[in-house]
Amino acid sequence: MKAKALPSSSHKGRHLRLARWGETLALLWLWLKGYRLEARNWRCTLGELDLVMRRRELLVFVEVKTRTSRQVGLPEEAVSLGKQAQLARVAKAYLSQRRGPLPPCRFDVVAVELSGFFPRLRHHRGAFVMKT
Repeated sequence: MKAKALPSSSHKGRHLRLARWGETLALLWLWLKGYRLEARNWRCTLGELDLVMRRRELLVFVEVKTRTSRQVGLPEEAVSLGKQAQLARVAKAYLSQRRGPLPPCRFDVVAVELSGFFPRLRHHRGAFVMKT
């Protein structure tokens, strides 16, 4: 069995910059659609939430996936069932930190494609539900 080479730190840096750029585009796009930022890159021992947004009384956990090509598929296809389960666990941890009654919640995915002259964004509302 051939060992995989570890990504170089410059590859990791590029990946992180690409992810942050996609998150910024998604944040601005959602803000223009009436969403307001509650948290960005919220972390706990279970993982990270890219964006936590509010739209009126609704709390929306937004996973942002950014790609520069479709070589490995559409960005939103990267939100596997395993990733959804992990995001649900992290969202529960986030909610446990809040005071007062829990608001209605939703999981959205924003796909960002940076392969052309203009970025293309797709907003998948209610992309998956949190299993209790």
